[in-house]
Amino acid sequence: MTPSQPESSTPDLAALWSSARRLHPIYTELAREFVIDLPACADLEAGVDAPGRESVEQAQQWLNEMDKRIQVHQLRQFLQTSSLVDPASLVAMLQHFLAKTARTDSTRDKIDFLLVQYFSQNAPTDLDDNSLDLVYVAHALESVLGAVDLKAPVWLNALDRVLDSARRSHSLDELLHGGVLEQGRKAKTQAGDLFYLPVALVAFTRFGYLMRRVFFRLMLADLNSILDGICELEEQGVETIDCRRAQFSAQEPTVRLRMICQSWKVMFQAEYSSGQPLRMLVDLRASVDAALGRGSAGDDGKGKASAPATKATRGAAAAAGTSGDVSTSKRAGTSNDLHGGSGAATKPTAKLTASNGDAAEFEVSGPVPEWNPDADSPSGHGK
Repeated sequence: MTPSQPESSTPDLAALWSSARRLHPIYTELAREFVIDLPACADLEAGVDAPGRESVEQAQQWLNEMDKRIQVHQLRQFLQTSSLVDPASLVAMLQHFLAKTARTDSTRDKIDFLLVQYFSQNAPTDLDDNSLDLVYVAHALESVLGAVDLKAPVWLNALDRVLDSARRSHSLDELLHGGVLEQGRKAKTQAGDLFYLPVALVAFTRFGYLMRRVFFRLMLADLNSILDGICELEEQGVETIDCRRAQFSAQEPTVRLRMICQSWKVMFQAEYSSGQPLRMLVDLRASVDAALGRGSAGDDGKGKASAPATKATRGAAAAAGTSGDVSTSKRAGTSNDLHGGSGAATKPTAKLTASNGDAAEFEVSGPVPEWNPDADSPSGHGK
């Protein structure tokens, strides 16, 4: 099977209709969630069993028009939170996109995401990085790509160099701003039509999956650093800190920051390579470090008006059970007073952990693993 080849001049109408019917409820829900106004396809809506050629062509036109309107980040968010999408649906979506003759950047990015998502859902949770070679990934993707000749061209070696750089990153800040992610995007862009070679699809799937692991390790490390810093500040009697650089208030209560960190999973719906929530996490760590005297406070927003609560901050606040409007009043008393009656954790040393057994480690845009704020982690920071 060669998914990079164009569509046959004599398409299998029954197969196209079967695929369209499988994709229809997913696309319909996507249209509803992201308010995409497109007239319905009547025969798909009616669930016709044996349509004519014209109906099949209309269904394909409807799907293609939906593809133009659905943004890559919307597809990522939806597929990682919807119960409608199972492995068979991912295969159908992949086959649909791989069969397209119009190879746009959007189509390429959707295929890239779908392959990594499909592999992630089927990979064992104890899979070791060292075991993840092209042979392993190709076997896992056989239902999508068929048998693949794994003689990889030299230019694909650039992906391993990017991975090595990513693994040397010590924080999300370094990963987001150190040029590593740009190198990965550049490799994908410069591949052009070679991206669709089966061996390249396998290599980019492996790359994307391993980058997800790097991302989650760094994200959890940053969250742990923030939580540790909050505990240290409260031990010093500090109850509010200036978090304007992270789009919070100039006197943000530490108790609320802890609650938001515990609920941060609400904010991680965009891919790891971009998105305001991730940068807010980076900036929140910088704010905590500055309050501890570990960084410069000169660019912490002093002298500027507090930024209004964004949709992302309001989402985190809602998940934490607090208001999106930040109170800037400083409460008297000790950190124990803040814990008591606030609904916050009474034991401030709990940390998020990631191990081979935590599935969320491999879902970069999925939720942060659930954790118990009343119990210390027995396993530290994971691997």
